[in-house]
Amino acid sequence: MYSRRYFGKMALAGWPLASALAKINSTVDGVRLGVQTYSFRDFDAATFADRVSKTMTDLGLGECELQFPRGRMDGGRGQTMDAAARKAAAEQARKQRLTIPMDYYRQAGKKFKDAGIEVFAYNAMFVPADSDQDLNREFEIAKAVGAQIVASSTTLSVAKRLAPLAENHKMLVALHGHSGVSEPDQFATPESFAAGIAMSKYFRTNLDIGHFWAGGYDPVAYIEEHHSQITHIHLKDRVKNQGPNTPWGEGDTPIKPVLQLLKQKKYPMRAYIEYEYKGSGTSPEEVRKCFEYCRAALA
Repeated sequence: MYSRRYFGKMALAGWPLASALAKINSTVDGVRLGVQTYSFRDFDAATFADRVSKTMTDLGLGECELQFPRGRMDGGRGQTMDAAARKAAAEQARKQRLTIPMDYYRQAGKKFKDAGIEVFAYNAMFVPADSDQDLNREFEIAKAVGAQIVASSTTLSVAKRLAPLAENHKMLVALHGHSGVSEPDQFATPESFAAGIAMSKYFRTNLDIGHFWAGGYDPVAYIEEHHSQITHIHLKDRVKNQGPNTPWGEGDTPIKPVLQLLKQKKYPMRAYIEYEYKGSGTSPEEVRKCFEYCRAALA
C-alpha cells in the first residue's frame, strides 16, 4: 500500500512543469475515439498520470476514461471472478485508494489538461463495503480530475445507494457491465441495465461491447435501441458464449459494425479502446494496434 507522503511527493515534486498544448483530436470520421486507461495498468501508480498522458500524446489519443491502477478485479481475461476473490480484491483496492491525498488527483487532472487530453470520465470504484462517505469521495475525485461523468463497474444494490449522491452532485453515472449474466446483482443483461437506468435520471450506460457479446447479446442492436442512454462504449474483442479476450480481429465481437453504426448514425457517444487481452507487445504498442484497427474499421 502506498503512503500519503509517497503520493504527495510525486504529485508536488516529481512532475515536470507542462505548458498548455493544443487539444489532441482523435475523432475519426465523426466517431470520437479514446482509451480507457486500464489499458496501461502495468504503469507505476506514482507516475501513472505522467506516463499515460505522455503515451496518449505519442499515440494521438485525445480523450479517455481515467482509471488509476488498483487491484485486479478479473482473472486477467476480463471475465467475472468468483464472488470471494472479487470481494477480496475490491477490499484491497478500496483500502489503497482511501490513503491517496486529493491533491494527487488534482495534479493528475492538470497533467492531462496541460497535454491537451480530455478526461471525459473517471472510473470510480463503488463496492458494497464502502461507507456513504467512501462513495461520496469518488464523486469528489471525479471533479478533482476534471471529469464530466463517473463510470463504474458496480452492482444493482450499490447503484441504489448512488442515486441520491448523483443527484446531490448533479453528475451522470455510467453503469458498466460485464458478462456475468447468471449473477442477478451484476450489470450484464439488457434487463439489468434497464433496472439501473430506472433508478435515477442521472444514470446512464457504459456499454462494454466485448463483455456484452460474450454474455450472449448483440451490441449493435442494443446501441440502436438505447443510444440515447449510452454515454460511451468500451471496445474489445471477446469470443461469444463467455469466451476469452483476444487480440482484435481474432475474436468475433462485432467491433467494425459497431463503429460503422456510430459513424452512420452520428451518435455522439464516445468509443474507448480497452486493451485487455494478453498481447505480444507493450501496452502502448498494443493500444496503437487497437487504434489502427479502429481507423481501418471506419474507412
